[in-house]
Amino acid sequence: MMNVLKLKPNHTAIKAYYKELQQLSLLDAHKEGAVSPAFANLLRACGKQFHWTLYEQYPLKQGEKHIYPDGALVDAFNLPYGYWEAKDSHDDLEKEIKKKFEKGYPRNNILFQAPEWAILWQDGAKKMESDLSQSEQLVEILKAFFEYQPPAYEEWRQAVDAFKDEVPKIGQGILQQIEKERWQNPKFGQAFERFVTLCQESLNSNISIRAVEEMLVQHLLTERLFRKIFNNPDFVNLNLIASEIEKVIHALVFPHGGRHQFFKPLDRFYNAIETTAALISDFSQKQAFLNTVYEKFFQGFSVKVADTHGIVYTPQAVVKFMVNSIEEILQTEFDRSLSDEGVHILDPFVGTGNFMIHVM
Repeated sequence: MMNVLKLKPNHTAIKAYYKELQQLSLLDAHKEGAVSPAFANLLRACGKQFHWTLYEQYPLKQGEKHIYPDGALVDAFNLPYGYWEAKDSHDDLEKEIKKKFEKGYPRNNILFQAPEWAILWQDGAKKMESDLSQSEQLVEILKAFFEYQPPAYEEWRQAVDAFKDEVPKIGQGILQQIEKERWQNPKFGQAFERFVTLCQESLNSNISIRAVEEMLVQHLLTERLFRKIFNNPDFVNLNLIASEIEKVIHALVFPHGGRHQFFKPLDRFYNAIETTAALISDFSQKQAFLNTVYEKFFQGFSVKVADTHGIVYTPQAVVKFMVNSIEEILQTEFDRSLSDEGVHILDPFVGTGNFMIHVM
């Protein structure tokens, strides 16, 4: 479904933008830092229609260099839909655009904007220019900017919508298959019992059979993502627990034609994740995207189990708050930092390393 920005020249957001610029002009405030917040407010107002957030100073990594567009409009999966770069009235917009592209700025749906003029680039070419003093032209370029969508994103959104409805059924179906195979498949039954014993000895002597089954389902549904998105085909061999789980999984899926055949109904969803993740070059953003997929994915599978067994990642905002809070306390109370020698960091439930990555 195509995004349609509902915006007209007489709408409140447009009027507020011009009023703010007028007030700044009366104060003789024309520098980029003074005038750009007015346009940022306008972008936020438009972004709300699609539940997008304006992420200012959006970090992008190009090779070994880091660049920071003034803003990016991102969705709940941390996927950027458009970039914004602000300039002031005294800048030569065309020259500034050339400089930014030489630094590696994206050429897909990026809006270069000064108070009087804006230039929109899409798909590697200049799409349009607009005189922003004319409200009709301002609306026109904003609509073109917000309504653009990479083809892969549309495929991704459709797959996610379909998958949300299927997750509980798929998860429960796999659990039922595990229960059935435990009694009908001797090889799987033996492998499962060995793994339960390993979990009891290594993790928790009171761990329930149900929790172990949920662990198997989680691994079944996510191993392909680790292997393909992070280009880590040896993950299951290098991670001890994953290696042991694989033995159980093999015994489960082998009688059904292997893992590929077992998960054939989910190919569309996995392909959409992998195609979308391939559009993200920055590793940390790729991880954030996958974290969000995990949160929504596992909550859709089993909210109650996610709550009790920690299957869902701690939300990124909470992780950042916790890490920054510890850093703040260390500095104010002990005059130390997380990066200081002698400060030891223990994460006894490291999982996928989400906290440790934020600490680093």
